[in-house]
Amino acid sequence: MPGWDELDDPVTPDIRDAQQGRDDLNKLVLRVFTSEDGAKLLEWLEQAYVDVPVAVPGTDPSYAYYADGQRSVIRDFKARIQLARKL
Repeated sequence: MPGWDELDDPVTPDIRDAQQGRDDLNKLVLRVFTSEDGAKLLEWLEQAYVDVPVAVPGTDPSYAYYADGQRSVIRDFKARIQLARKL
């Protein structure tokens, strides 16, 4: 169990480790979604979650926030693909 002694040991995270982690994740997303099956999956995800209305008249307004959250996941995948292609 952690104790008070650990507070005296400053942990200085290396920014290179964080950047490498992001680069590795971006490369993983690129490999997954540029395979034949991955491209089909990404296309389906876009149709199901991006190419639909965010808000529908008569629905609870909070649905728009939920739908936008779904869209942001797909947008994140696509942004990571673009970043990985630049590495």
